[in-house]
Amino acid sequence: MLFSWRRFREHTRGVLHLDEEPSRLAAGMAVGVFIGCTPFYGLHTLIALLVAVLFRLNKVATVTGTWINLPWFAPFVYAFSLRLGEAILSQDFSSFSWASVLALAEGARAYLRVSPRQSVGELWGVIWDMLFVASKPLFVGTSIVGLMAGFVTYFVTLEAVRDVRRLRHLRHPRRPSADVPRGGTRT
Repeated sequence: MLFSWRRFREHTRGVLHLDEEPSRLAAGMAVGVFIGCTPFYGLHTLIALLVAVLFRLNKVATVTGTWINLPWFAPFVYAFSLRLGEAILSQDFSSFSWASVLALAEGARAYLRVSPRQSVGELWGVIWDMLFVASKPLFVGTSIVGLMAGFVTYFVTLEAVRDVRRLRHLRHPRRPSADVPRGGTRT
């Protein structure tokens, strides 16, 4: 399978071991997670690469962050975001419930199951409805969910990178710098 939880974990572990400033890795992951929450499903990796190049973020970390929204999570992320956006725009939170989110997610999962018999036109119709018919509430909801998820991701990644480096230093301690004089040669 192209998208798997195991592959995502492997890529995330790889990001934690990259030789890059911890804050830059965390920023890349956070921006990637935000992009992964946007409704541009299928274009996340391309958008992440463009943003990483434009803002000089770590490309591996940014792309890995986008993969948090794996295909089996997407219906739930978008259903929650859509309901949240609708509630915020209408200022009526009485219709916002987990039951409505789950019902919408189940409906979205049916649409996301693409069979070989579906035409490109039918698939484009689903994408059109998702992006333009429900666009304003979806954009509001995904922006809020993406910002919150990105914020949390930044601090989790930052601490994880620091922990990995602390553990690596404990396993392979370097010689104290006091052994080598400032000139760089031993006396």
